[in-house]
Formats: sequence, structure tokens, C-alpha cells
Amino acid sequence: MTTDQTDHPVPEDGVLARLRTLQAADLPVHGGRTLAYVYDSGLADVDRVGREAVAAFAGSNGLDPTAFPSLLAMENDLVGFAAGLLDAPDTVVGTITSGGTESVLLAVQGARDAHPDVVHPAMVLPDTAHAAFHKAAHYFGVEAVLVPVGADFRADVAATARTLDGLGDRAVLVVASAPSYAHGVVDPVTELAALAAGRGLRCHVDACIGGWVLPYAARLGRDVAPWTFAVDGVTSISVDLHKYAYAPKGASLLLHRTPALRRAQYFASAAWPGYTMLNSTLQSTRSGGPLAGAWAVVESIGDAGYERLSREVLAAVDAIVAGVAAVPGLRVVVEPDSTLVALATDETLDPFTLCDEMAARGWYVQPQMSHAGHPATVHLSVSAATRPHVPELLTALAEATAAARTAGPVVVDAGVAAFVTALDPAGISDDDFDGLLAAAGLIGESADGGLALPTRMAEVNALLDLAAPALREAVLVAFLDRLQRPTRLPGRR
Repeated sequence: MTTDQTDHPVPEDGVLARLRTLQAADLPVHGGRTLAYVYDSGLADVDRVGREAVAAFAGSNGLDPTAFPSLLAMENDLVGFAAGLLDAPDTVVGTITSGGTESVLLAVQGARDAHPDVVHPAMVLPDTAHAAFHKAAHYFGVEAVLVPVGADFRADVAATARTLDGLGDRAVLVVASAPSYAHGVVDPVTELAALAAGRGLRCHVDACIGGWVLPYAARLGRDVAPWTFAVDGVTSISVDLHKYAYAPKGASLLLHRTPALRRAQYFASAAWPGYTMLNSTLQSTRSGGPLAGAWAVVESIGDAGYERLSREVLAAVDAIVAGVAAVPGLRVVVEPDSTLVALATDETLDPFTLCDEMAARGWYVQPQMSHAGHPATVHLSVSAATRPHVPELLTALAEATAAARTAGPVVVDAGVAAFVTALDPAGISDDDFDGLLAAAGLIGESADGGLALPTRMAEVNALLDLAAPALREAVLVAFLDRLQRPTRLPGRR
């Protein structure tokens, strides 16, 4: 039971009211105006079914499928549905995970453990591959060898081949994206998978964000480069259900071409006096809620429903791309293959100010920092629910662009810039972070002792954009550490 600071029980209606108060500051998850983090089908009844399924199975435990056979049945149903979308052979197997990052981690861990003889394993990936692969490298000791992409932001096949040749027997995995998150384009999977197969390596396709849309895009007659299990050499694919399957958060699938390829993913231990631990994912105990929510949503929408939703979201993307062409100073970085759009600005516009101006007009778009010689961009993850609001979005973009041009580019004070670049990424202390806050004058302490963010983030993002990646990581880790410190209330034990 929840208690207040005097340890008196709080009535149920008070708890729920408090939740609503806390949630009021969050981005909206419905309405199609939040173009990052959430994926909205616009189908209220389907969302309700998903929520009810999550609640009904929240207490079920995916640790033991023999104790909760309903979870196993739903998992196998979802794998079967995905297998049909992904041109999978009859031998395909799959596992439900908590999200795309866990699916990627397991794909890398499985590739590593399939080669226990390799002392210093490495994986080769385009430098546009999702940061989850860097996390996997950090966790599992598999070196991430990055290959710069070509001018079209797709993986460079020839450079990948040279990199593989240089690694020799150390390579255990080749990675492709369908599509890459930052730019929304599909890598040349056929060629990358052939490189992997020719060397006896695994090839994982990260289709976490595109895997539930691209098959329907192809069905609708759009030009989609091959990337599924129909491509020889593709050994595993990850696809998130909580993205364009529009399921509640916490559900992804990792599919392997054969059971033998999945076997290294499993973990078992009988080396203690309790139950024999047996896990198919990184988690042991895991709520059945997200799995049930995903199953309920997929069953409710169905194949024909997903085709319709895909038609809607792709039409929204087409309309956005066409509309951006009419906004002076704004352009699409590369023609998107799926539902992700990256926008670049000319020298008269600051992309971070543009994001602030969009937020002021009720639209959340995501800033992307400069990288590898490419300037900062604005990122849009378009959902089916955005389709009816595209005219409003384009109007907001035009107004925000004009306002950003009037405001001019953000200029970071030279002293602050010098302070930031002088920081040592290897050891940012609390004093260093406090000095950064004071020097920037951007973030102050809130009334309850926590950090208080400014309402406009352009200056913060411009400051972060100055920092090299390692320093940016260290500053943001320090920031997150400061955010995640509990507030002690009077009388609370």
C-alpha cells in the first residue's frame, strides 16, 4: 500500500489522482504529435484491449513456461505471425524479449558464445547501426568494429569486406539495419549477408523499427530492398512489437533461422541448491503483461489491419517529405525507406531551436547531434495516427522554421565551450558537473532539490553538440546520475 510522509495509507482515489498529476508533465502518447519514443496506431479500442491484457497478465511470470503455458502459447503465436511477415523457413524459431535492445544484446551474445574458441571476438557494423550494439560490445566483450557508411547513408559493402578480411578469424557477426534509426534507410542486406555467409559468420538484421512495416510496404508495391529471411545468409532478425505492431511497451521478437542458431542464447545453471535456472532471455522473472498486451493487439489488428495502418503511415511520410520541400531552409537528409525521416537545416537555421519551436507548437521532434562530419539533424518517427494531422505538422514546421531563422543560431559562450572541452571524460566528478551547470547557467536546482530543466533545450543541445562523443557520454551519465537521486521528504523513514 502506498503511504504518505506520515505513513498514513493513501486512499485509492488519492493514489490515482497523484499518478495523473505526475503524468501531466509527460509527453502525450496518443494523438500523433509525439514523433519519438511512442508509436500510435490511433485505434483507441485496440489500445484499450492491449492495456486490459497487460493488466490481466501482469502477475504471470515468464520464467517458467510450464507453470504459465498461456504465455508460451501467446509467444509461439507471435513468432508464427512474424515468421510469415519475414519470409521465414519452417525451421525458424523465436523469443519474446523486453525490447529491441535486449533482442540485439541476445543476438550478439549468441554469436559470441557460438565461437568459444575466439579469444577476442569482433562484430562488424555500419557506423549508423543502433547504439544497442555498442552496449552489447560493452557488456559482452565483443569489439564493435565500425565501418563508415556511403554517401547514401547505407552500409558500404566493399569497406565491410575489407574490414572482415582484416579481422580474420576474430569476426563472429555482421550487422545490417532495416532501416537505420538515424536516417531511415535499409542497408544492402543481400550483399552483407553474402559476405557473412562466405566466411561462415552470422548476419543479424536489426529490423526493430522497420520489421512490422517494411513487409507491408513491399506488399503495397513500394520499392523495398530485400532484407528478410528470403535473403540467403541472414541468420537472425529482431523486430519490435511495441513500435509498428503498436503493442504496449516492453515487447520485441528475436528470430533465428534454425534452432541450432538460437541454442547459444539459452542460459542454464544447476550449480546451486535452488531450482535449476533456465532462461531464454537476459531476464529471469519477467511479467507476462507485455507479452499478453502484444498478443492481444496483434490479434485485434490482424494482417489486414496492419496493411491498412502501414498504408496510412507511409502516406503520412510521403506527405511530410513532399511538404518539407516547400519549406525554405529545410530538407530531407535522404529519401526514407520506411517511417523515419531525418531533416537537415541550412546555415540560417539552428536545428535545436527548430525543435524547441516545434515543441512550443505542440509537436515533439527529436534532435540528433552532429556525427562523423555530418551536421545535427531533426528526427521524426511517424506513426499511423499522425496521418490526419500532417497538414498541421507542415504548418507548424513552416512557422517553427521562420521563428528559428529569426532567432538565429544558438551561440555557446566561448568560456563555457572552453570549460566543456577541457573536461576529462574518464572522470567527471560532482564538482565538475556542478561547475558545468554554473558555467552554462542552463540547469538549476528545483524546489525539491532535484534538477530543473529549462523549458527550451536549444542551448543545452548546442553545448552537448560541441562535446566529442566520449565527453558527451560522460556528461549525460553525470546528468542521469544526478536525476536519479531520491528526494527525502519530511517524516519519511
